[in-house]
Amino acid sequence: MRNITTEAITKAIKTLAMEANYDIGPSFIDRLRDALKKEKSEIGKNVIEQIIENDEIARENHEPMCQDTGMVVVFVELGYDVHLQGDLYDAINEGVRQAYSEGFLRKSVAKHPITRGNTNDNTPAVIHVKLVYGEHIKFTLAPKGGGSENMSLVKMLIPSDGVEGIKKLVLHTIFYAGGKPCPPLVVGIGLGGNLEKSAEIAKEAIMRDLDDVNPDPVLAKLEKELLDEINTLGVGPMGFGGSTTALAVKINAYPCHIASLPVAINLQCHASRHKSVIL
Repeated sequence: MRNITTEAITKAIKTLAMEANYDIGPSFIDRLRDALKKEKSEIGKNVIEQIIENDEIARENHEPMCQDTGMVVVFVELGYDVHLQGDLYDAINEGVRQAYSEGFLRKSVAKHPITRGNTNDNTPAVIHVKLVYGEHIKFTLAPKGGGSENMSLVKMLIPSDGVEGIKKLVLHTIFYAGGKPCPPLVVGIGLGGNLEKSAEIAKEAIMRDLDDVNPDPVLAKLEKELLDEINTLGVGPMGFGGSTTALAVKINAYPCHIASLPVAINLQCHASRHKSVIL
């Protein structure tokens, strides 16, 4: 049994929240540079160049890469052999509170969905906890912006809709979203489970490594086909037209009811911010 203090958790979350807003990471910049070489639209090229420059300035100056510093989402893998000395949720929210106050990050969380008002510290975070073997805790944190989240959806298809129904839904969603989710996008898709499970695994999908290969050959094929087809839609960087509407498509799947084919589409803007740490 290993003891982990709430102070250690708060410190880790604070660091992750600030770094995620400041540093997009080299793999994403590399993917943007690759897209720049292939983009045929002059306006599209100019937009990608500005995104790269913006991200480099944010990293060098330790400043947020986007004015929308998001609502914080945290995925927690909690080892069975960990003893927490305090409340996990309070510790995470305290880390978010410190990061957004001390890091001069915009507070973007409303107190109530109808009466609104601001919580003034960007809490509470949206927290998902999974129990795993071991004596460690892994945190994966993402500040999720409102523009791309607003263009996301969950749709309950039926089994007879099949792969073509999934493709039609994804392409329709991205085409009519246009520039609102701030492309080039990372498209996270959750297939299966039920209403809430499909949305959760779609959110997890956007945090996968850009260069990973789906171990399921059926899903790997579908990821490639969708990426190719999305980039023929002509939406382009920031919706100005071009061949770079998405940089990656990531699909996660889960068993589902025999009568259902849940599909969740979670769009991630070009500020694809997420960081992980293991305590």
